[in-house]
Amino acid sequence: MQAAELFEQEVGPTEVARRLRVSGKSAYQWHQLWRAGGVEALPPRGPGGSRCRLSPRCLEKLAAHLDQGPAAHGWAEDQVWTASRVATLIGRKFHVSYSVSGATRLMHGLGFTPQMPARRAAERDEQAVTVWTEVTWGEVEEPGRTATGGCASRTRPASRAGRPVDAPGDGGASPR
Repeated sequence: MQAAELFEQEVGPTEVARRLRVSGKSAYQWHQLWRAGGVEALPPRGPGGSRCRLSPRCLEKLAAHLDQGPAAHGWAEDQVWTASRVATLIGRKFHVSYSVSGATRLMHGLGFTPQMPARRAAERDEQAVTVWTEVTWGEVEEPGRTATGGCASRTRPASRAGRPVDAPGDGGASPR
């Protein structure tokens, strides 16, 4: 087990948790078992949860279906993949039943986020956006600030040049 090897190298449980991408609680429990009984006290376990019911090829096909967008699969009212829709899509295309939470984990594994548009709006007119950016925005945009040597920080002291000689805090010290 990787955790036991790290513990033998005197790596702490917090660092083990970070390296192995597990919870800190698990790493501390492993460390306690390892200290009590060594490597034999740590029973080998595989990854938790059930295995994916879709083959790697099916996962590629699912990603392609998700790239097509919801409208291509009958959800024309908006361009949002919800976990419920993905679970339904998996059932329709692959004849495999997935729960909503299982579909969410599958989507995350494929790099998608439920309830977020994957692409730009289907109604978006790229030519109109370009014209607006080049013509209208140029008319609306105000000129930027001029470059000055000022500082917006309230904690930075003001320039000594504008202070009277007898100003509080002057103390006669020379500027830095």
